[in-house]
Amino acid sequence: QLQLVESGGGLVQPGKSLRLTCKASGFSLDYYAIGWFRQAPGKEREGVSCMSSSGRSTNYATSVKGRFTISRDNAKNTVYLQMNSLKPEDTAVYYCARKTLCVLPPIGSWGQGTQVTVSS
Repeated sequence: QLQLVESGGGLVQPGKSLRLTCKASGFSLDYYAIGWFRQAPGKEREGVSCMSSSGRSTNYATSVKGRFTISRDNAKNTVYLQMNSLKPEDTAVYYCARKTLCVLPPIGSWGQGTQVTVSS
């Protein structure tokens, strides 16, 4: 069964950091780009970051550029999202999804995501 499971969310104060993990099972991440997305209450899901299958290309939403870093460890079949200098507006459920290419839509169904809450 092809599956991506997100973890690492939590409640943090503004300015702090979190690292999210996206673990793949049932398939190899080697051949896929991986995107991180988020959905805040009452808002549509938006793309946050994406990394190509090779790891040589990344992109970020303007709102997180310079604060978030995406990385991957293909040996562990895992992708990470390091989130620094968190802001209350980063509060959302975060999801990961595989893509053929970062410019293309995600493939497959969404997982349960991981909740990130930034609040003092």
